[in-house]
Amino acid sequence: MTTRSKGPAAGFDWLRNGFSVARRHPKPLLGGAALLVVACLLPSLITMPLQYRAMSAGTPLSPAAFIGSMVFSVLFGLLLVPLYAGYLQLVDAAERGLPAAATEIFKPYRNGEALRLIGYGLAMMLVYLVFFGLIIATTGGGVISWYMQAIAAQTSHLPPPALPQGFGIAIALFMLLGLLMMGFYSISLGQVALGRRPVFGAIGDGLIGALKNALPLLVFALSTFLAWIVLAIGFAIVALVLTLIGKLVGAWLALVLLIPLYLAFILLAFAVMFGAMYHLWRDVCGDDVVADFAQATAA
Repeated sequence: MTTRSKGPAAGFDWLRNGFSVARRHPKPLLGGAALLVVACLLPSLITMPLQYRAMSAGTPLSPAAFIGSMVFSVLFGLLLVPLYAGYLQLVDAAERGLPAAATEIFKPYRNGEALRLIGYGLAMMLVYLVFFGLIIATTGGGVISWYMQAIAAQTSHLPPPALPQGFGIAIALFMLLGLLMMGFYSISLGQVALGRRPVFGAIGDGLIGALKNALPLLVFALSTFLAWIVLAIGFAIVALVLTLIGKLVGAWLALVLLIPLYLAFILLAFAVMFGAMYHLWRDVCGDDVVADFAQATAA
């Protein structure tokens, strides 16, 4: 599979296309985003009460409870990977003008593709751990020790410990890794979900595609950061106006008005994010798949 490198302006185009997709197909994409958000929140119904109880008691979670909650979150996260792929397939169907319904995010489970996608998620998790370990090995293990101490201090309502040596370098490397992983995940997930590539072939395409497009990925990250600042300011202004209205009429009215606004913001974020991921994959790897699909349809 050929991976293409794009110019810096492609990063802005990916974000613009993400907003365009959400605007042109609001019903299936926002509906699918709502189902996806509900699925993503399910693990918190178990882990949040445990954390709240520990904070209320002023004692940290026991090692067994902490490890158990982490394992549960990881396993449930793997079960969500087919839904991410299903949402990407939903975006693809909407962009092609094919029938697209919100429930299509469950299509990988219905079509027997879930195990392959869960395997992809597990392989990606191992890739993340390898890169994470390389950064920790490069900068020293002080960051991990500091993080565990910071969690214990927060639970015990104590001030956080001093930053370890090499913390700034570690943060810079993690930011660089996050930038590449953004493209890596978008391309590889698109290859597995839409390009029907084998898992390791898709991961290789994602890695090569991300490295080839590091500059447009940087432009995309900066554009996304600025766009969400503007949206957050607009959201805050609208929320302030609704709060003032609520003070005049009643606090219940502000709550009734603010909750739908907040939910709409979250759903828009999901729709735009996956729309941008789709067009990123399509620019770097997807044109061949689109052309093959068009030829098959014509035949």
